[in-house]
Amino acid sequence: MNIRPIHTEEDYRAALKDVSVFFENEPEPGTPEGDYFDIMITLIEAYEARHFPLDLPNPIDAIRFRMEQSGLSAADLAPAIGRTNRVYEVLNGKRALTLPMIWKLHELFGIPAESLIKPMKSV
Repeated sequence: MNIRPIHTEEDYRAALKDVSVFFENEPEPGTPEGDYFDIMITLIEAYEARHFPLDLPNPIDAIRFRMEQSGLSAADLAPAIGRTNRVYEVLNGKRALTLPMIWKLHELFGIPAESLIKPMKSV
């Protein structure tokens, strides 16, 4: 096994090329090939996290995504946010989420709390 840290874009491309053969026929865990694949994937993920970080969505986008994903309406969010007019105020960026709203949205609808606590930009 030729395992090295991934420092450059060239190293990254080479690592992707090396493991690409395993994506269609993933090796058995615990075998030399499986160990190589696991180690390389870990190195690739670490490089990507450092060089291509994903930003969390803003709270409104996170809520709208969950609504679309689960077929929810504004009325369905009322138990977490309050009356329907308050739900619309939040969705339109006119009202900030409160900590109890964030907790209820997370608890009732599984929206990641990290996304909900990100500061909203007003409309």
